[in-house]
Amino acid sequence: MPSEKELNGLDNYGYPDDDESTHHARTLGKGGKSNHPSAVGEANKMLYLITDNPPWYLCILLGTQHFLTALGSIVAIPLILTRVICLQHDYITQSQLISTIFFVSGFCTLLQVLFGVRLPIIQGGTFAFLAPTLAMMSLPDYKCPAWTSNKTLVNVSDPVFIEIWQIRLREIQGAIMVAACFQIFVGFSGLIGYLMRYTGPLTIAPTISLIGLSLFDTAGNDAGAHWGIAGMTTGFIVLFSQYLRNVPVPLPAFSRSKKCHINWMNIFQMFPVLFGIGISWVISFILTYFNVFPDDPNVYGYYARTDLKSDVISRVEWFRIPYPGQWGLPTVSLAGTFGILAGVVSSMIESVGDYHACARLCGAPLPTREAINRGIGIEGIGCLLAGAWGTGNGTTSYSENVGALGITKVGSRVVILTSGLLMLCVGLLVKIGAVFSTIPQPVIGGMLMVMFGIITAVGISNLQFVDMNSSRNIFIFGFSMFSGLVIPNWMNKHPESIQTGVLPLDQVFRVLLNTSMFVGGFWGFFLDNTIPGTEKERGIIAWKQSVTDEGDKDKNESDCYDLPFGIGTRCCTGSWRRYIPFCPKPAAPDKEELEIHQETPDKEELEIHQETPF
Repeated sequence: MPSEKELNGLDNYGYPDDDESTHHARTLGKGGKSNHPSAVGEANKMLYLITDNPPWYLCILLGTQHFLTALGSIVAIPLILTRVICLQHDYITQSQLISTIFFVSGFCTLLQVLFGVRLPIIQGGTFAFLAPTLAMMSLPDYKCPAWTSNKTLVNVSDPVFIEIWQIRLREIQGAIMVAACFQIFVGFSGLIGYLMRYTGPLTIAPTISLIGLSLFDTAGNDAGAHWGIAGMTTGFIVLFSQYLRNVPVPLPAFSRSKKCHINWMNIFQMFPVLFGIGISWVISFILTYFNVFPDDPNVYGYYARTDLKSDVISRVEWFRIPYPGQWGLPTVSLAGTFGILAGVVSSMIESVGDYHACARLCGAPLPTREAINRGIGIEGIGCLLAGAWGTGNGTTSYSENVGALGITKVGSRVVILTSGLLMLCVGLLVKIGAVFSTIPQPVIGGMLMVMFGIITAVGISNLQFVDMNSSRNIFIFGFSMFSGLVIPNWMNKHPESIQTGVLPLDQVFRVLLNTSMFVGGFWGFFLDNTIPGTEKERGIIAWKQSVTDEGDKDKNESDCYDLPFGIGTRCCTGSWRRYIPFCPKPAAPDKEELEIHQETPDKEELEIHQETPF
């Protein structure tokens, strides 16, 4: 779930609003401290920089915090997905899906931090994949039978019912795996840099904004189960994240120097979603206990009860190892693959912005082009693994955890590695997934109203780079947004309107035209690159300075982006490395080293000088 990225004077893509954006620190000295004068001020604000290693107990606490920050999105995605694959009444499988996405998210986080972009950034499920997935499941072949919506008619152990939901999940798996191969190619081939040259704010703004706007019906259906509980959840999240975010709370603490003492912390700013869901969950439990909510499924308010899945926690096993193909062999369709590809493109663009924001906040130099290529490639591998394991979703960089770096002032890579290990452990304990699956439907709906609203706002915030006094730009953005709403809405009401005579081609068009982010992003991309306009007017100059040029302006980069365990030194050697777009380049010598080298002659030069007469 994208969240507010404009932290500490940063714009939406992680670089500063002032005119000194080209004077970022480029090198880190020992212990991760920057040697560049302009970076010293930034570094001093951080408690731990990217290469620092906090004490083990702090790593556990801070890693748990990052895990809890990503908790809302990781849990919400499979709960939404279960309703379109006919699993809304199979609570055991729901808990297994939640555990699987935790497990894969933890594993992909370890891959990204160790071998990818190497920044302290969490990987997890993405709403960018959810929109095309819902469009794919709206095809006539995948709509759930009417009887699966009736809890009394569903026998979760019936082989017919199991085959119904597994067919749909396997179709999603196959589409994600094929689309992931495209992302792997784009990343490791270096094609992402080429694509970014033609992708500007007028493409990004409608693409990301329509992710949130297209899911309003999903949020409304969940919140509509009980508007009181949903409104209360939304109200708590807004209260904590906006009104109380700067209110410190006294908490007991202990240190060797101060012994037992009180620490004042802005905990509401750290965990607004967690607190909002937790309090609403407890209130729903109390109201259920006193039978305030009806016990008839046909009466309004029934799905706000917390005892609907009370037997799940006792029935599910404690420990389970997710494995590839656990729901059967994935299947592939052309329509599903093209739909998920729209989500892949959106996810890649958002991740590039997250990399720059994360580097700025954790005291590292801006990521090199090679590091960005590896990061996108590893995210593709993560999506491939997510498809193989059957999470029903892909993986991407989590924007809210990037924002947490600016709040906690801890940018250590080890902390995120700890968080990844924690998610792996939670993924193995299915009972924890079962606990999360019992969150009442209106509580989820209230949370989604905030989440999808933030996604929409983050997309629109890209227009800060664009001259919105230009009638050209107003037309492109307005038409892209409106077509992204109108065309999918009409296609949803007239699913049989496209008849080319070739069924696979019909399905491709239906899924793509049902995906708002694809329709809006396509028109934004096409019109922005064909209608005449200056680069300054289009916002391309600021965009290129941040995303494409910064990695090449200074080759004197820190080794914080080098591969671990000496892999880069052993494998990326020789003149051929310049042809490998993901191989880290050797850091150029510092200016002081060059001066010393120039002033101190080699031993051979001294001998020749002594032997050669005047």
